[in-house]
Amino acid sequence: MDWLTRMNRAMDYIEMNLCGEIELTEVAHKACCSSHEFQRMFSFITNVTLAEYIRRRRLTLAALEFQNSDESKVIDIAMKYGYESPVSFARAFHSVHGVTPTQARQDGIALKAYPRLSFLITIKGAEAMNYRIETKESFQVFGIERVFQASGGSEVLHTPAQFWQQSHANGEVERLSANAGDLPSFVSEDLYNVHAVCSYRKTEANTFPYMLCAFNNPSSNTEGYTTVTIPSHTWAIFPSDPFTWDTFDTAIESLYRRFYSEWLPTAGYEQVDGMEFEIYGGKDELNYVELWFAVRKVD
Repeated sequence: MDWLTRMNRAMDYIEMNLCGEIELTEVAHKACCSSHEFQRMFSFITNVTLAEYIRRRRLTLAALEFQNSDESKVIDIAMKYGYESPVSFARAFHSVHGVTPTQARQDGIALKAYPRLSFLITIKGAEAMNYRIETKESFQVFGIERVFQASGGSEVLHTPAQFWQQSHANGEVERLSANAGDLPSFVSEDLYNVHAVCSYRKTEANTFPYMLCAFNNPSSNTEGYTTVTIPSHTWAIFPSDPFTWDTFDTAIESLYRRFYSEWLPTAGYEQVDGMEFEIYGGKDELNYVELWFAVRKVD
């Protein structure tokens, strides 16, 4: 089954369950990937989170019901689309449409419609995308691990970006760098010591592991850190152009977006369990990042 078919099956499932419960694990199952992987792909391709897309679709259908029926009660429509009270529904409805549910019944009132998304392959232009395919034997990394919820959560740290910020502030990144030792021979000599790896082991549903890590080698000091063995994989590797740290977010988001929207749909590969590395380096007073995606050929 190709990438487009899988993604559109996931969208079909969402559409058929807008009036019921949408299980994120089932959405991901339809797309043959993890919940975390699907939500990341979706947000990078569409520029909107999956949760926000579902919210907009439900409120689009709710508005149509108000337009087409004068008898439906607000509480009934609110509950139909997953809201526990008319107050929370009215607040969400106003944030999308700019009017209250009651006003939505008026003739000539302006409303917004967010149509169902479908995934297609489009021709975007001739801008080159640099990448390479490499097969690497098993190796180890060690570092500081956290487990995050795929759709956010109530923990103090709910994104890897916040994890990085805290670890820089408390000195953990500097300590990990000092304990890293020498770089292994299979990576570039201008890499930094601290990187990140994601989805390298199974965790509970709708969660993913993320580790600030260094490559393990005989000169490393791994005491007090989590050590993980990365099996032999084929990696699709995408390097960024050189950048300054103030433009880091733009650089890495561009790589992710192009990988998910341009390369993955047409390359004949699929990700392996969403596993990926963020590999950081620099030279000539500039920085760069390489995204390593574990991939395999699609049968």
